[in-house]
Amino acid sequence: MKKLIILGAILLFSATTFAQTWEVDKAHSKLSFTVTHLGISEVDGTFKTINSKITSAKEDFSDAAFELTADVKSVTTSNDMRDGHLQKPDMFDAEKFPTLTFKSTSISKVADKKYKLKGDLTIKGVTKPYTLDLTLLGTTVDQRSKKQKVGFKATGTVKRTDFGVGGMPSMVVSEEVELRASGEFVHE
Repeated sequence: MKKLIILGAILLFSATTFAQTWEVDKAHSKLSFTVTHLGISEVDGTFKTINSKITSAKEDFSDAAFELTADVKSVTTSNDMRDGHLQKPDMFDAEKFPTLTFKSTSISKVADKKYKLKGDLTIKGVTKPYTLDLTLLGTTVDQRSKKQKVGFKATGTVKRTDFGVGGMPSMVVSEEVELRASGEFVHE
């Protein structure tokens, strides 16, 4: 009987500490940004190539760890000349710094399905602490694959010059850059 209790305790402990991994579904996910141009219009951009994953042991994702990598050379703003300039040393310096990354350090639940996600954001070789507003959009089972899926949206604002991106004055391109990430993740 004692062995059965010990075995049960080990199984229970293993089940509660087992971390589940969720991989990004790239076809249903994106990382984008918006800047203000000349104080009168907004310009949007998207990183077409991203990788991301979530590790979480809790069903409500209140212990989730997030990682994201974006290929800087995949940025598009629907303007070839501007996209080319974004690759240059005064902007993202894509040759020297081909990726930007975010790796979470903590998560705290602030309301039902709402979280503050803190982590380290690295752009152009500069790493700074960064906090995102995170929303759990929902969970489902994909009817085709029969795999569990979860959806999240994250938003925040970053100061571009904190990362050495762009030397133009803020009256030309805003200092504040809105970041938005949305994605579906598949349970692996």
